[in-house]
Amino acid sequence: MEKLIRKAKIVDAQGIQRLINHYAKEGKLLPRSLSEIYDNLRDFFIYEGENHQVGGVCALHICWEDLAEIRSLAVAQGERDRGVGRKLVEACLQEARQLGISRVFLLTYIPHYFSRVGFRVVDKSTLPHKIWGDCLRCVKFPNCDETAMIIDL
Repeated sequence: MEKLIRKAKIVDAQGIQRLINHYAKEGKLLPRSLSEIYDNLRDFFIYEGENHQVGGVCALHICWEDLAEIRSLAVAQGERDRGVGRKLVEACLQEARQLGISRVFLLTYIPHYFSRVGFRVVDKSTLPHKIWGDCLRCVKFPNCDETAMIIDL
């Protein structure tokens, strides 16, 4: 599976959007426009599933000199329970290390999943860049029901 995790390419943009927005309709992720995907394409890793389709996606978004966010982790239903999500998260964390980023955070509905990778729960107030960035666009703001987590690299 390792060889199937790779940085996203232009041809992946619509597949990335389709997968993210599938989970956004369920209220599990923030929806992303195709324009946003193109603007942030370099942030994304993908898992290339059958027929070269986007079977999983995860992004590492740099927020500050020492802080990045893992965003938009989504795995297609047929690819779940095979370690795809973990491999995508690990690829993002490896890239963060290579870039010299010391902390990576995320907001999630499944904290137990990310705690197995080494993330710990933190108060959202410790993440001001996130709260005043994407969160302002969220329909749940200011009553966010996600859990903030962080890992020190």
